[in-house]
Amino acid sequence: MVVLVAAQMLVFNHIHLFGYVTPLPYVYMVLLLPMGTERWEALLWGFACGLLADITMSTPGVGACALTLTAFIQPVLLTMMVPKDAVEDMRPGYATMGFWSYVYYTGLLTLLFSLVYFIVLAFSFHHFTDLVISFLSSWLLTFILCLIFQGFSKKHHD
Repeated sequence: MVVLVAAQMLVFNHIHLFGYVTPLPYVYMVLLLPMGTERWEALLWGFACGLLADITMSTPGVGACALTLTAFIQPVLLTMMVPKDAVEDMRPGYATMGFWSYVYYTGLLTLLFSLVYFIVLAFSFHHFTDLVISFLSSWLLTFILCLIFQGFSKKHHD
């Protein structure tokens, strides 16, 4: 969690492609929560990571809100996406879920996170076109980065 937030603060916060695209890959921490994680535990991790990111990014409550909601949905979505015979403490990844299931899982959770993040950040629909462009482009880059992180992760070889 600390490494992802530090990377967000030191590297990803300084990326603003075309004035709209800012990757938010610290959501990857919630994607990695194992299947047997208690709901309260997932919520606590999501809130803590989001709050830590908010402190470093000067976005009071935005990341905490978006990541807590993502952590709330994560166990439900993971249960729907894994095979019925999956072990209780299975970690999400290409090897454990299959390539396409993991891609859908990652895509849906990063989509939810990005949508909530940008709606709460904007707190208005006055610049709806800018909001949609920022949300979609940042979601796409975040999604791709999370897939790349998983590709380099040693956990997916287990």
